[in-house]
Amino acid sequence: MSQSEPIKLIAVDVDGTLLDSNHELSPRGEAVLRKAIAQGVEVVLATGKTRNSTVQLIEKLGLNAHGIYLQGVTIYDADGKIQWQQTLDPAVARQIITFAEDRGFSMIAYNGTRMLMRSSNEKIYDGMVKYHEPLPETVGSLQNIINDLPIHKLIALGEPAAIKALRWQLNQQVGGRARLVQAGVPEMVEILPPNASKGTALRQLLKILQLSADSVLAIGDAENDIEMIQLARIGVAMGNAPQFVKDAADDVTASNDEDGFAQALEKYVLPPEAPAASKPAAPAKSEPSTGVKSARADEGKTKAETPETTP
Repeated sequence: MSQSEPIKLIAVDVDGTLLDSNHELSPRGEAVLRKAIAQGVEVVLATGKTRNSTVQLIEKLGLNAHGIYLQGVTIYDADGKIQWQQTLDPAVARQIITFAEDRGFSMIAYNGTRMLMRSSNEKIYDGMVKYHEPLPETVGSLQNIINDLPIHKLIALGEPAAIKALRWQLNQQVGGRARLVQAGVPEMVEILPPNASKGTALRQLLKILQLSADSVLAIGDAENDIEMIQLARIGVAMGNAPQFVKDAADDVTASNDEDGFAQALEKYVLPPEAPAASKPAAPAKSEPSTGVKSARADEGKTKAETPETTP
């Protein structure tokens, strides 16, 4: 990065990147974020979750910036209003819901900050609490509401091996009419509008803010972060990211449990801290001069400066 193009925007994934394995922001992470914000850098949260899941984080940090949510299908402004969005084709959504539910998968439909399910599921509810998400609403048949509500994305949940097979089957069925992605959670696959990604949303946000990608630092840890990592001038993968994510990045930092996010900001965004000034040594006390002391000093100096000779 050239010295003339400082970082003006940080796009950061939340879970697995900004937050540690306990879904908490470390003191060091909070400190570097506050320093970046204080020097005028825009901090954009970029997550696959709803905006509601980050409200506490926004309030804690005093963030006054846009945010990328639901894997990049929505951009919210600083006031919490949708500024840009993509939605699934209702026919595609209906086809996917029917196919997955007929095979025993649980489905969640997202409408903005709302999460909708056919019936209650305690296991899913526990997962939502863990990720700071609101509890899904039970609405009965999802197929019956698709024409009345815009659906931003769908999630299918099941056992990892079954989800892997479902992803392949759905790709064969919907082709380019939807995009399937996983966010580091093997028990679920997400269905997005075509070409949707955090990178697509970041590109759109840069147009809104009239910023260049050369002024962006993007940090993430999963498949769903790759596009924004590649778009940014500096794309950083977390140490806990899979290898294919690291391969897509410009740099790899430490893991989310080792303050990797904070280390990346300290390296690329924050100015290096000046070394602590050493305390000047106290001046030596002057003593009355005597001819004897002066003579001995001159004698010692002469000896020190005269190399010894070997016979």
